[in-house]
Amino acid sequence: MLYELGYVSLDVQYIDGTKIESASNRYTFVWRKSVERNKLKLEAKVGNIIQQIEKRIQDDNRAAEETPTPINSKKLKEKIQELNAKEKQSREQQKQVKELVKHQAKLEEYEHHVDTLGNRNSYSKTDPDSTFMRMKEDHMGNGQLKPAYNVQISTENQFVTNFGIYQNPGDTSTFTDLVDTFEEKYDRQSSEIVADSGYGSEQNYDYMESKGIDNYVKFSYFHKEQKRTFKNNPFLTDNLFYNHDGDFYICPMGEKMERIGTTHRVSDRG
Repeated sequence: MLYELGYVSLDVQYIDGTKIESASNRYTFVWRKSVERNKLKLEAKVGNIIQQIEKRIQDDNRAAEETPTPINSKKLKEKIQELNAKEKQSREQQKQVKELVKHQAKLEEYEHHVDTLGNRNSYSKTDPDSTFMRMKEDHMGNGQLKPAYNVQISTENQFVTNFGIYQNPGDTSTFTDLVDTFEEKYDRQSSEIVADSGYGSEQNYDYMESKGIDNYVKFSYFHKEQKRTFKNNPFLTDNLFYNHDGDFYICPMGEKMERIGTTHRVSDRG
């Protein structure tokens, strides 16, 4: 309707985002590193107990020093049922089986955390869809880590023409999906995009070029490169003299710096 009335042309998108705090408790966090570390410790502990039991009842001939194979909660449950089905168990074995039952519940909990995290590094137990993100600083200048969502919007002439809600805190990685959903909504793509340096990345520039979109999107170092401290620093790669014919740099001491190799880096979005 706005397009038909001439309020928007859909030829340009002004893109920005903001983080909206979740209504969940900020102290119900789950961190990937902590879960993975504790899960590995528990798997090793469970493996050692099973190894001790099997050694006593001579179910297999594995050497005592052999590293236990990691076990998931489903296999552990089957193993506990198998051990309980045996008629004769020493008091020590009964004690170890009880310990395994306790560990099986904890292992299930860790596996649930890993599944809920997906490719994220954190989530809130009371709002599993939210991710812990660094919010705007408070009045004391402290950065706040809170469960939140990254809300992205495209606007034109002060009207919201597109939006997306994301679990990842970085604006850079939300960009291509937001622009794709614009095209899906309107069956057309805008010819121009305007955004701040939070969206400036090689991947996003390549994407816009492939779509034939003119962009006014700063790269992350745009303002930094304008500063005198940046321009006058002789040790920065950008300020070194480069010889195109010989493919080498000259260091501030006048020494020749030979090219030693090429590295390839893959972003989180592939």
